[in-house]
Amino acid sequence: MAEHTSRKMVIRACPDDCFEVVSNFSSYPLWASDIKEVNVLELDDLGRPHLVSFRAAAFGRSSNYTLKYDYSKAPYEISWYQIEGDITSRLEGSYVFDSMGHQDTEVTYYLDVELGVPLPSFVKRRAQSRIVSTALEELRARVEVSN
Repeated sequence: MAEHTSRKMVIRACPDDCFEVVSNFSSYPLWASDIKEVNVLELDDLGRPHLVSFRAAAFGRSSNYTLKYDYSKAPYEISWYQIEGDITSRLEGSYVFDSMGHQDTEVTYYLDVELGVPLPSFVKRRAQSRIVSTALEELRARVEVSN
């Protein structure tokens, strides 16, 4: 069964700046501590990364997964779903960027994860909460430093 979580955070930047950082996958290893390697496998018709593979630290080991990205609501939302993974059997999510005016954006991170390995639910929920919190904190640091 998939575990669902979401979290919101205000970032001092416009939605376009937040979207630009999130959609620049090649730079993730520079600022996202759990991401060790990123490879863009396929671009969409507009030249944006459409199919992206990741190697990340997860559950005390290295995890590999490939995500397919949807830009249909860009630059106010970017979403993804897993094509393949070694630890996760389902990995879906999105970032939603809502302008609050005055160069502030409320960023909401939604994440649904289903593991392919058995773990107690409380361990999965704790790990997922940590992933979402860390991702938002690191995103905020990256975006605000870039501005």
